[in-house]
Amino acid sequence: MAILRSNEIWEMEIEEIQEKLIELKVELNKTVSKGAAAGVIDNPGQVKELKRTIARVLTIMSQKQKEN
Repeated sequence: MAILRSNEIWEMEIEEIQEKLIELKVELNKTVSKGAAAGVIDNPGQVKELKRTIARVLTIMSQKQKEN
C-alpha cells in the first residue's frame, strides 16, 4: 500500500478515511507478525512509515470531525 500524504487524506470523506485506516492497520499487523515469525523484515522502515501514516490519518480524521 502506498503511504498517504496529508493533502490526499484531507481530500477524502470520513468514510473513506476510516476504510484506509482499517487497511493500514491490517497491513501493519501483517508486517509485524511476518517479522516476528521469520525474524527478519524485508523493509524495516515500512513499520515506522505505517505507524506514522496511521497517526496522520487519525489526526486528520479527528480534525475533520471537529469541523462538522
